[in-house]
Amino acid sequence: MKELLRSTDPTIIAFAMALLSGEDIACFEMDVNMSVLEGGIGIFPRRLMVRSDEYDQAVRVMTDNDIPLGI
Repeated sequence: MKELLRSTDPTIIAFAMALLSGEDIACFEMDVNMSVLEGGIGIFPRRLMVRSDEYDQAVRVMTDNDIPLGI
């Protein structure tokens, strides 16, 4: 798996996951439970991971939709 996106904004992560799902690209959100450690203030970024063989296609989907990758 490769990191595709890193963001502290949960709406960007949700939008990116919806776009990837629409393109049949499997993705996994990491660091979701960090909010327990940070107290829910959103200072730790969440990461969106994709399979290595789908990474290039996923980057294209993100850039076509003007989503900043943040990595």
